[in-house]
Amino acid sequence: MTNGDSPYAGDWRLLTTISPNSDGFRDRARIRFRLREVATVTIVVNRTKANLEPLFERRATFGPGLHTVDWAPPATILPRTYLLRVLVRDRRGRRWSYGATAASVRKQTGPVVRIQGIDAAFEADSYRSGSTASLRVATDADDLTVQLYRSGPEFVPRLPRATMSGVPVGDPIEVPWRWKRSRHVIRVPIGDVDSGFYFAQLTAGDGRIGFAPFVVRPRILGADARVAVVLPTCTWQAYNFQDVDGDGWGDTWYAGPRVRPRVELGRPFLDRGVPPHFARYDVDFLHWLAWRKHAADYLSDSDLERFRSGAQLMRLYGLVVFAGHDEYVTPHVYRLVRQFRDLGGNLVFLSADNFYWRVLRRGSTIVRTSSWRSLGRPEAALIGAQFVAADGGGHQGPYIVRRARAAPWLFRGTGLRDGSRFGHFGIEIDRKSRASPPGTRVLAQLPRGSGRRTADMTYYETRRGAKVFAFGAFSLAGEATQPPMDQLLENLWARLSRP
Repeated sequence: MTNGDSPYAGDWRLLTTISPNSDGFRDRARIRFRLREVATVTIVVNRTKANLEPLFERRATFGPGLHTVDWAPPATILPRTYLLRVLVRDRRGRRWSYGATAASVRKQTGPVVRIQGIDAAFEADSYRSGSTASLRVATDADDLTVQLYRSGPEFVPRLPRATMSGVPVGDPIEVPWRWKRSRHVIRVPIGDVDSGFYFAQLTAGDGRIGFAPFVVRPRILGADARVAVVLPTCTWQAYNFQDVDGDGWGDTWYAGPRVRPRVELGRPFLDRGVPPHFARYDVDFLHWLAWRKHAADYLSDSDLERFRSGAQLMRLYGLVVFAGHDEYVTPHVYRLVRQFRDLGGNLVFLSADNFYWRVLRRGSTIVRTSSWRSLGRPEAALIGAQFVAADGGGHQGPYIVRRARAAPWLFRGTGLRDGSRFGHFGIEIDRKSRASPPGTRVLAQLPRGSGRRTADMTYYETRRGAKVFAFGAFSLAGEATQPPMDQLLENLWARLSRP
């Protein structure tokens, strides 16, 4: 299999890279095969996620000998790898297949076509304000323009898939691209900017676009804000279906038949570089923070890992907000956050299924070992509620207020009272458990929120003065600017961000 032109770095007999931008260079994949006798050949091009998703099919009858079938996808196709299956049926009805199936054994052997866009990722998930970042880029474009943006302050409708929006920061960088067959590192000055969530937008002269997100932490942690907002950078990579090794399946624990022992951090994200479900679960909370002008230090999971102890975290911040689905945490982070709570630090969890998996960092990778609860450390003991079910959104619905008097400050100004319904949530849900701290109150419930189970929105306080709120479903962050959720968040921020 070839692209009819020069191979890209890493291409081999079963992997070819194309860029269908109508420039006459690597515009199509050429699948070659040899038959001993007359047969009908069907070539199926598949997207892969958890299973195969057929995208294109070509069937024809060929005689004995060498043959070539071209696949020339439209320029609008999203960059990624596509896994091919070749099905052969002879005149006597006998059948053969070549290529992986959803029920395949461990090793993938089928041909793969990589659609080359602009694959870009920063070498770290966080950089200090005023530093210079290293951006790894792979593309066969002739030239690139790199522009930094901050996500949050912009006023835009909900984003479509594979798109990011923000406010431009600094001047664009023009890069004549000479590395058309391999990856190269670009040095990008960040500038003296506020802490926040940023991304680089890379635009090629032929119209292709790629994104590379990163967090900017302040020059001095805690100098200007007593609130830390942690973005779920490890979870984004755990659910990143980008296929770097070129076997046709995403390099994640959730793709295909092969069990992967580890997940590589620092990879480009699929969907042109946009973190998984970013528009649905994350960006609205960034809008709420910026539009309400709330001061906060933005941190990545790696930044949290660098704190020596919960006492150090407590000296800098009174409130730590886990803005998204922070499912994967190391022993150090679990211990750090628990110490912070035990010393009186306040915690807010705006999503569900947090602190579920214990992971170990091995260089630039994370290794998933086991659930925390199976190790005798159930997440409800820290969070107040813990994961019970997921159904992909089949039973989403509104929360119902159950005990408004248990936290009247939270519902003030929202118009909500016992029996009131609000929002549209579900997908993954948490419930209060026997491990929940004494005095944990269920403020609202989502009946049959996922798999016909009920979600609990919880709150508790400790004797040391810690206040811990957990939303219990996907996701308060995803509807942060919508009433009455915006006022709920405002009340939560006002109470828990105070010393």
